[in-house]
Amino acid sequence: MSEEVKSHLFAIRTTGGQEKVVMRLLEAKASNNKMNIQSVLLVDNLKGYVVIEAINPSDAYMAVEGIRHIRGQLRGELEFKDIEGYLVKKSTVSQLTVDNIVEITGGPFKGMKATITRIDVDKEEATVVLLDASYQLPVTVDANYLKLSSES
Repeated sequence: MSEEVKSHLFAIRTTGGQEKVVMRLLEAKASNNKMNIQSVLLVDNLKGYVVIEAINPSDAYMAVEGIRHIRGQLRGELEFKDIEGYLVKKSTVSQLTVDNIVEITGGPFKGMKATITRIDVDKEEATVVLLDASYQLPVTVDANYLKLSSES
């Protein structure tokens, strides 16, 4: 019977553009001082912030103390659901269905609208028929380059 240990997430405000430096400094300090820091997370979409995971809140405060480029800490804890969207990548294919109208966001057909005729889930590709073409032109496109259109 193992006891579940709950870790806490804390958002640390940093100087803009110094997130990687702060992350490396925190990792080094945690390993040298044998602090109980589980992880240090850098999220691309979260500019100016680094997330620390620690079992004990006091460990997180001690790790942050005296490190350059740290501007403060958000009050309270982050919930896992707050950062889950940054950690778990949803498959684009799962959101698509046949006959959806999509916009192509990359590649040679960027900006064109198309209708999905076939989806290959394993390869994460979709075969589409371009709506802007004068004749039916089936094209296989990476699903990551497709965005559901508001017209569908």
